[in-house]
Amino acid sequence: MSGADGDGRRGERAPGLTDAIDRLRFPVDPWRLTETFFDADDLGRTETLFAVGNGYLGMRGNLEEGRDWHTHGTYINGFHETWPIKHAEEAYGLAEVGQTMISVPDPKVIRLYVDDEPLLLSVADLVTYERTLDLADGVLRRDLVWRTPSGNRVRVRSRRMVSFTQRHMAVMTFEVTLLDKQAPVVISSHLINREEGVDEYRSVRTQHHRRATDPRRADPVPERALVPVTHWANEERTVLSFRCAGSGMTLAVGTDDLVESENEVEVLVDVEEHSAKHVFRTCADVGKPITVTKVVAYHTSRGVPAHELVDRCRRTLDRVRHLGIERQFGDQRAWLDGFWQRSDVVVEGQPDVQQAVRWNLFQVAQAGARAEGSGIPAKGVTGTGYGGHYFWDTEIYVVPFFAFTTPIVARNALRFRYTMLPAAERRAAKLTQHGALFPWRTINGEEASAYFAAGTAQYHIDADIAYAVDLYGWVTQDDEFMSREGIDILVQTARMWADLGFWRGEGEGSFHIHGVTGPDEYTTVVNDNLYTNVMARLNLRCSARAVRQLERWAPHEHARMVARLGLEPGEVDEWDRVADAMAIPYDEHLGINPQDSHFHEREVWDLPNTPPDKRPLLLNFHPLVIYRFQVLKQADVVLAMYLQGEDFTPEQKRANFDYYDPITTGDSSLSAVVQSVMAAEVGYHEVALGYFRDTLLVDLADLHGNTTDGVHVASAAGVWGALVSGFAGMRAHDGVVRFDPRLPVGWAGLTFPLTVRGSRVRVTLRQDDITFALEAGAELVVEVRGARIELSDDAPVTVPLDGQGPRIDGGPDPVALRGVVRTDGTVITASVPHASGPNA
Repeated sequence: MSGADGDGRRGERAPGLTDAIDRLRFPVDPWRLTETFFDADDLGRTETLFAVGNGYLGMRGNLEEGRDWHTHGTYINGFHETWPIKHAEEAYGLAEVGQTMISVPDPKVIRLYVDDEPLLLSVADLVTYERTLDLADGVLRRDLVWRTPSGNRVRVRSRRMVSFTQRHMAVMTFEVTLLDKQAPVVISSHLINREEGVDEYRSVRTQHHRRATDPRRADPVPERALVPVTHWANEERTVLSFRCAGSGMTLAVGTDDLVESENEVEVLVDVEEHSAKHVFRTCADVGKPITVTKVVAYHTSRGVPAHELVDRCRRTLDRVRHLGIERQFGDQRAWLDGFWQRSDVVVEGQPDVQQAVRWNLFQVAQAGARAEGSGIPAKGVTGTGYGGHYFWDTEIYVVPFFAFTTPIVARNALRFRYTMLPAAERRAAKLTQHGALFPWRTINGEEASAYFAAGTAQYHIDADIAYAVDLYGWVTQDDEFMSREGIDILVQTARMWADLGFWRGEGEGSFHIHGVTGPDEYTTVVNDNLYTNVMARLNLRCSARAVRQLERWAPHEHARMVARLGLEPGEVDEWDRVADAMAIPYDEHLGINPQDSHFHEREVWDLPNTPPDKRPLLLNFHPLVIYRFQVLKQADVVLAMYLQGEDFTPEQKRANFDYYDPITTGDSSLSAVVQSVMAAEVGYHEVALGYFRDTLLVDLADLHGNTTDGVHVASAAGVWGALVSGFAGMRAHDGVVRFDPRLPVGWAGLTFPLTVRGSRVRVTLRQDDITFALEAGAELVVEVRGARIELSDDAPVTVPLDGQGPRIDGGPDPVALRGVVRTDGTVITASVPHASGPNA
């Protein structure tokens, strides 16, 4: 299944942000997410909401005490275990090796005892409590006052940060101050390998209640995962190292635990194969803080011995000790200042929306900023949902955000795909195809999807990757990447499409692609899926263009590519012929593009009359039941219109949206983004705003019921897409950035930066005009509703707007398809499948 998931909210427009979020507990603050009181009933959600990470290393927002928890988790992007997939019935070419990201040794636990009484938030007498994730400086802070059973008030302040500048490092501080009377204080700082089940604490409320058959959750690792290699400690430093039993990956983790206090402190050390701790004991005076500073370094590898990684950890810790802890916090703030300058989207006059927008964009940074050498998992490094796998989500939703804001991150994500090319070529050969076929879900480059109908059959991933490569290439003008890594991806994916499809008809005929699955996983293994064919056509055309451009502009690199890939004379011309003849389904009678060649032969699933307890469909109905109906997990044709809008007329876009929106369940968190953008374009302004709020609140309001498994990273990136591509109407086609705005009614304005070909322009959209200010780089040309606008650093350019496009109140009729007559004279019916009889 894809990196998108949900609970089936189609048809329920999201409430206002204030209605969906408890503002007494999580007050509005444009730059912070703050929790004003502790609640143990939703620990899984808050552990995700308050997670910190940098794309390489991630730490869930577990409480320092470690005893109130839902899912302990500290993760390294790409660090995984493998095991043989056991299919109930084997067949040639099925995925053979499972892959799951596993939790690395957890350094977050810092336990506190005062008068020998432990701090346990679920039962503690908390005088004050506040926990804040600061989006401006990237630090998680907690500040509380605890009244002990003996009546002694204790102030506890902590900080937690995963560094954007020191990729392998995290830092925590834990400060304890007695406010009333002297007392014995113990602070116990731990490092725990939880894969070994070392921690014995667990409470009833933390048990997972969702069914074990939920495909969105990670597969359990069947055997012992981390085999200990070394363990060592002194009074300040601890080092553990491990090797994964199945994948062979190695890991080392080192911690420095340093204490500062005017009180006299005794230090005790304990280290074993799977755990270590530094214990600090003192009799503390009133008003004299005890501060423990914990610096953590992780290094991992697919082949380097563990002892070498231990040396790397020591070097990281030594460097941080030399530079100083406060320097790390200052560098973090400076990095984020640059990120927000390149990425921030300002929504004027709506602080609740602003807070949610920034939280989502911050999550995208935490998922991808330092993912160098790895992909961007569907849940980032905040949880184990989907096993830490990489999907098409990255290329369609995340890469465009980074391409226009922080291009180096987009480049790294695409270079990672390039490193997968040899495995993709082997996979294509196994499926009897030329070129390359990228895995649907993977960590190490090998296909890990055991359910091929909704996995491997989604060949469109090749075109999704090619789309991202092409977009990145012209947005950045990174000729170095395009002439080496990019061109190889484009050539090998184009070859796959030319080989996968077939010609039909006399003369030129038409080109068809059979036996594939599009983005909508409720309709599988079909012929001429519209999204697949539209995107394959794009792949073929941009690949042909890239090869010819390389031949003109860099003949030496072109010659090397031809030799490297064995490109034959005539292949490029064939790609153009195939693209021009690509079959694009269209029903003249209904006036819409069928999702595939037989889609309209099915009956319609009656979504308005589907009981809430039967949603999402994938958790309540066998796949074969779902496959028999016209019902969508997520936007398919509508997504094709978003990504390749120039291939559809305005009338087609409106007709297609009217047809498909009522039968789209919203069971995928990826769908609301696309539906918001296209609703805005065709004029359904209320629907567009409703879907935007759905996107904005996926995790903050836990709309899909599984935020506990990690942040929905693609949806978070989609917030940017909904604002910039939806409400600002930005499209990037044929090397030109175009705008056709759709600012919502009642919104005062929207401001955001874009980086295009090295130039940064700040766009300000208001109800009556749109302004462009070139802040850095060379002159740039954009278009506004067909008018060419030349930008220079002389002065901002303001373009008057005649309204915000069409305004259509309401939305498509949810029951409009009932009674529709097909071309053959049959009538489309709507129903909800249900069991009957004695066992129902």
